[in-house]
Amino acid sequence: MGSHRDRERRRSGPLTRIAQVVPDLATFAVDDGFSYRIPDGLDVSVGSVVRVPLGGRRVRGFVVDVRPERDGTRALKDVAGVTGVIGAFDRKMLETMRWTAVHYVAPLATVLGRALPPNAPRPSPSDPYPPVPSRPSPLPEVSKAAASGSQVRPQYLVGSGPWVDAASGLAAAALAAQRSVAVIAPTVAEVAALAADLAVEFGNRVVVATSALPAKHSTAAWGRAATVPGSLLVGTREAAMWPVASLALVLVVEEARRAMKSPQTPTIQVHELLRHRAAVERFSLVFAGPVPSCELVGGGVRIHEPGTRVWRLVEVVDRRQDPDVGAIVTERARSAVRAVTAAGGTGFVLVHHRGYAPAFRCVRCGSVRRCPQCGAAASRDGACRRCGSPIGVCTECGGARFAPLGAGIGRVVDDLRRTVGDAVGPAGEHRPVIVGTERDLAAAAQVDLALMIDADAWLLAPHYRAEEDALRITGRLAGLVARGSGRRCMVQTAIPDHRVLAAARHGHPSPLLHELVAEREQLGFPPSGELLSIELHGAHPDADDKLRALVAGDATVLGPAIDGDTTRWLLQDRDLRPVRVRLRGLVQQWRDADTRVRIDADPV
Repeated sequence: MGSHRDRERRRSGPLTRIAQVVPDLATFAVDDGFSYRIPDGLDVSVGSVVRVPLGGRRVRGFVVDVRPERDGTRALKDVAGVTGVIGAFDRKMLETMRWTAVHYVAPLATVLGRALPPNAPRPSPSDPYPPVPSRPSPLPEVSKAAASGSQVRPQYLVGSGPWVDAASGLAAAALAAQRSVAVIAPTVAEVAALAADLAVEFGNRVVVATSALPAKHSTAAWGRAATVPGSLLVGTREAAMWPVASLALVLVVEEARRAMKSPQTPTIQVHELLRHRAAVERFSLVFAGPVPSCELVGGGVRIHEPGTRVWRLVEVVDRRQDPDVGAIVTERARSAVRAVTAAGGTGFVLVHHRGYAPAFRCVRCGSVRRCPQCGAAASRDGACRRCGSPIGVCTECGGARFAPLGAGIGRVVDDLRRTVGDAVGPAGEHRPVIVGTERDLAAAAQVDLALMIDADAWLLAPHYRAEEDALRITGRLAGLVARGSGRRCMVQTAIPDHRVLAAARHGHPSPLLHELVAEREQLGFPPSGELLSIELHGAHPDADDKLRALVAGDATVLGPAIDGDTTRWLLQDRDLRPVRVRLRGLVQQWRDADTRVRIDADPV
């Protein structure tokens, strides 16, 4: 009788607040979190960063739920303390974080940690925001929705930039309504340039957030964006995971650039994350750039392409017609560089990489050396760069001698200096004609001549995104050319009839992109299907058997490909979510055995 009365008393006892806390440990084992009692007087809510006892020590943790529970139903340890006074996320952001953890096969704590600043944030008092001038919007429907707190379907604004006018026009109405806007750009240099231009119009509303900021400044920027409505956050890809007060609109500049995807696990892709976040949090999302990714073209995003050319006219130079088969720069391209320097103009010469030649061509007929099986370019040792098949003589003429096609920065600079002297130099030397790779394009100013040395390296790259990437890079290069007569963009190639170059000459990316999307639908590649790359470093003789048993026919397993102590598989299917969920346990087994594992969702 007495024990029954005790149970009834516990059921009707006072309520205690319980926090579900995910410890900040890089393991799937703590994804569900642990329950802790919230002491009286401690302010804890979803998104709070707390300190909790675990295994005899105190660790940092993230609160993912707060609920009432009857006192005395079970013995729980107390939350030891709260770090900072600003929550790192709310329930809606948490939903996106859980999706991200599953999609990228990452521990939830690792993903939640990406939303935090370097130090404990505090609300940062700022001067009153200035009035916002009225600006015409390139997408009036989007601006109106952002100002009113409603949402429209994701849009893509096709153009060649610069994007400050588009950003100003899109953001003005939302900022005037004291709602916040975020602009995400690929590199620190591009963020700095955009932020400086936007600050001229919007003043102290502009909050800069890049990976290059000192921890103190990054934390202050995080605090202002998270707590002050009406802010204009301008940042690199990391800022896509920040909480933003009263977020109404996000503009993403050139979402398909490689800088918009984290190279380390979890390999978060900005456009994937923000599309999911926008759907949950109900803000408007706009992308901008010269060439949208196939994922967006085939994924229901509304594309706005101008009726006129997106970029300047592209002139294709057929290097097979050059009398010097082994020349790095054709005579026609060399003459163009000579003419622009003689006139006191500027130029940018784009090369594929900083090292050895990325492709080769037949000395006899000038054709690019390609794999007869899959069409990819040959490596230096005569094997296919994609499938590894040995490549014999030239498939066009039977020739057995091949010359490097293209070169690194140093060789191109040396070659052009024999023609135009010291007017040519690598990026950073501030010469009239700059020779650089794709990463140097971001900081390049507008020029009179843009020249691509051998587009073949991009066109024949050993991955399924090669043509999409080649068109995007060509469009970016052509976008560097300033307006005015006599200015030009030239592309040197041994395959002038390639469909990518036809699209580049036409000046409109959409027809080719729709063609590529249709082809990927046939192959089950993104956006119609999903790919997941798994890399295992170290010896695990039974790894292939375990992986195939786990997949259990729910996906195609390609591999293993072994390179030294690295083993790599590629999983492919229309929907890999069931495999991703099951894969978490196996990945944890490997990591518990001190094995480095890298998971890359939809690898580029």
